[in-house]
Amino acid sequence: MESQLNALETKLAQLVAMSMQLRAENHQLRQDLAQVRSQQRVMGDNMDNASARLEKILLSLPDDLP
Repeated sequence: MESQLNALETKLAQLVAMSMQLRAENHQLRQDLAQVRSQQRVMGDNMDNASARLEKILLSLPDDLP
C-alpha cells in the first residue's frame, strides 16, 4: 500500500510539473500570437498605403501614352 501511495505521489508531482510547463508554454504562445497579429496588422496597413499610392500614381498618368 505504501509503495502504491509513493507511486501515486510521484505521478501527481509529474502531473503538476507538466501542467506548470504547459501553462508557461501556453502563455508564451499567446504572447507570440499577439505579436504576429500586430505585425500582420502593420503589414496590412503598409500594403493598403502602398496600394493607395500606386492607384494615385496610375490615375495621374495621362490616358494617351504612346
